[in-house]
Amino acid sequence: MTFEEARSLFPVLERVAYLNAGTFGPLARHTVEALGAELRSETARGRFGKEYFERMLALRGDVRAALAGLVGVEPGQVALTSSTTDGCNIVLAGLELTGDDEVVTTADEHFGLLGPLHASGARIVVVPPEPDAILGAVTPRTRLLALSHVLWTTGRLLPVHELRERTEIPILVDGAQSVGAIPVDARGLDFLTISGQKWLCGPDSTGALVVADPERLRVARPSYFSQASYEPSGRFEPREGAARFDANWLAPSALAGLVSALALPPDWRFARAAAQARLCRGLLSAHVDLVPGDATLVSFHADDPPALVTRLAEWDVVVRDLPGTGLVRVSCGWWTNDDDLDRLAAGVRTGVTV
Repeated sequence: MTFEEARSLFPVLERVAYLNAGTFGPLARHTVEALGAELRSETARGRFGKEYFERMLALRGDVRAALAGLVGVEPGQVALTSSTTDGCNIVLAGLELTGDDEVVTTADEHFGLLGPLHASGARIVVVPPEPDAILGAVTPRTRLLALSHVLWTTGRLLPVHELRERTEIPILVDGAQSVGAIPVDARGLDFLTISGQKWLCGPDSTGALVVADPERLRVARPSYFSQASYEPSGRFEPREGAARFDANWLAPSALAGLVSALALPPDWRFARAAAQARLCRGLLSAHVDLVPGDATLVSFHADDPPALVTRLAEWDVVVRDLPGTGLVRVSCGWWTNDDDLDRLAAGVRTGVTV
């Protein structure tokens, strides 16, 4: 598949320079068609019966297998969630942390991780997002490292495998801005959360959690999908593998859409996305104060980020501001072409003060 063929699968790109996959990725025709086919089937046949539920379970298995293959693990290590926040909550509740435990995290984490950390009851140690600072914060009380693989603010890549190896402390990795954007190998990581609707361009409210050793994490938030059998008291036998942590019912339509989205990207996607991020940095460097970053997010300082985002939207250039940071963030995907970035640069060069 050529780049032009791949890009043409996303109708929104015919009009918009879509540079916001760090929030929601663009939807491809194939994805929407798969989603719509399931909804039409449900409309005509209803949502009941053995065939319907077997179809749903088969789709859950297809998603689990596809995500496992994407990050290099076994399907039995993948739980299905509706978001990365879901995954963080599952892990932190299951670890049963107390006020005597410490968790090391960074000052640039998303609330999807910070909120569950706060609710865990552990002592949260917040440090700058620098490897040396993270290593220096580890003490005998440290029970967990909780870090983004790619910082949502800057696109900075943290060496999560190296930090896990050097500290020998379990690590929870927020993969919201890495899985689908850059190559990710979950092997060697204790926990990795995955977002379906961002860089994977899947439907809303889809995601996953990779658990390296499911037997060592308590099921603290059971759903119907967690149990292989249960008693009237609620006592239950958990399912094999990470499926015991499956958090929610996921609509068959959303599952079908995600299966389609996961099968869509070409082999060259990561190289292309990285090249476009480099090009974006080069085009913007003469006009704005760029923040250092390594992945497919490009952030820069602006005097009035919301005003600049609004102005760019008038040019059909979609980016976002990060409230409270003074930053505008650009997401460069494998579908991003040079014209998208030229339109971004032209918009930034207008009369808006940056």
